[in-house]
Amino acid sequence: MADEAKAKGNAAFSSGDFTSAVNHFTEAINLSPTKHVLFSNRSAAHASLHQYQEALSDAKKTVELKPDWAKGYSRLGAAHVGLNQFGEAADAYSKGLEIDPSNEALKTGLADASSRSRAAAPQNNPFGDAFKGPEMWAKLSADPSTRGFLKQPDFVNMMQEIQRSPSNLNLYLKDQRVMQSLGVLLNVQIRTQAGDEAEAMEEDEMVVNEPEVAEEKEKKEKALKEKEMGNAAYKKKDFENAIKHYSTAMEIDDEDISYITNRAAVHLEMGNYDECIKDCDKAVERGRELRSDYKMVAKALTRKGTALGKMAKVSKDYEPVIETYQKALTEHRNPDTLKRLNEAERAKKELEQQEYFDPAIGDAEREKGNEFFKEQKYPDAVRHYTEAIKRNPKDPRAYSNRAACYTKLGAMPEGLKDAEKCIELDPTFSKGYSRKGAVQFFMKEYDNAMETYQEGLKHDPNNQELLDGVRRCVQQINKANRGDLTPEELKERQAKGMQDPEIQNILTDPVMRQVLSDLQENPAAAQKHMQNPMIMNKIQKLISSGIVQMK
Repeated sequence: MADEAKAKGNAAFSSGDFTSAVNHFTEAINLSPTKHVLFSNRSAAHASLHQYQEALSDAKKTVELKPDWAKGYSRLGAAHVGLNQFGEAADAYSKGLEIDPSNEALKTGLADASSRSRAAAPQNNPFGDAFKGPEMWAKLSADPSTRGFLKQPDFVNMMQEIQRSPSNLNLYLKDQRVMQSLGVLLNVQIRTQAGDEAEAMEEDEMVVNEPEVAEEKEKKEKALKEKEMGNAAYKKKDFENAIKHYSTAMEIDDEDISYITNRAAVHLEMGNYDECIKDCDKAVERGRELRSDYKMVAKALTRKGTALGKMAKVSKDYEPVIETYQKALTEHRNPDTLKRLNEAERAKKELEQQEYFDPAIGDAEREKGNEFFKEQKYPDAVRHYTEAIKRNPKDPRAYSNRAACYTKLGAMPEGLKDAEKCIELDPTFSKGYSRKGAVQFFMKEYDNAMETYQEGLKHDPNNQELLDGVRRCVQQINKANRGDLTPEELKERQAKGMQDPEIQNILTDPVMRQVLSDLQENPAAAQKHMQNPMIMNKIQKLISSGIVQMK
């Protein structure tokens, strides 16, 4: 948050809006009150507004927080100069040079402060006459290099103060506009150089060239108007005019990549995907040069990914789409971009399956799996059945055969999953039921296996494999009912039953708890309960699981 406020302050300073810069830096300081650069930046903004007392206060805080940072003493010296405290300014610059002896800004500041402290009194200012009378305004208005300054209120105020008292000139000598105007009024060429508040700043501090501020602001306003007209045209689906306005905005101001991304959006809407991609690439490249907001760079990348996706025809075409969306997410994790990435990955997978689909090869692979199954080489059989499924995911036989392999390998969960998929693909295919029932039987889920076999018999009543499955389940269930289980078998069955959600529901059912209580303590009531088919079915399940034993 503090960095965001600081960035806004830097931008405002660069555009000449020093009041907003002060506000933004103040916000940043409130969020991060120990960061010395923020006080340094606000000091520069105050100095640009000729608020030298406030600039001095911030400069002192900068030095306090970071006493080994030369730039802080530069700020301190500049504030003292603004207050005509040239001796203190010289001391500040000297301290800074002790830290950074090669610092040119400090050297220049020290020389300037020293010369001013030795200069004649302000009332003897030799340039005072140049600022007298209406001729001053006429000369400034006639000269192209100073004409624009007259539109800037702070400049006009400074010149009026100098007219009232020429000694005030010393207060504004660090303002390049004043120095430029002095040269025009004296008909001499004065080489101006930026003061401390306009020098290159370390750690992302700002640089300002004040004579160009008004022109820059006007340029940005013109570009924004073009953008607004482009937006209006886009909403009306007048795409040709939208492109025209966005292009004009780009020509006026090449430091705002939103104009490029907006034009890319128009190309995307028109189906000009190559042009859209070119604009997005340009926006990303320019955005990185300008250190634009990472969200804007992410938007350009997302838009490029969308254009690439529109052009995709085969699964391989989605690789750059996915890569572009992933890059966008590294810039900014936007939910919309994440959704588009998931959709692209899903589309790629579906196309891969379509491109790989070949029923003939699937049948050949299934036959190879059958040969390995006969040889009891189950891992090899699984490999070929898996390939058969990839070639033809709608063939229930491949799932059925692989389920049989998994059962032989003891991989019961995988076998159960394949058997259920087989039944899903073809509910009338009896093999699916026999495979599922076999897995459940081996997992000692005899009641579930019985239900599976019986469901299969509805579709194929005479299927011997299903009939044999039912017989085996009945034997195991009756064995439990007779209490013929060994203590180890009973313990294992009870443990497995307690893990069954259906058994858990029965045991927690208040009605069934009363029934179980009556079975032990009230035989007459128990007999009445037994006449209810639903209760009898639940008791049978408890008996099969070993939880209840009938004697």
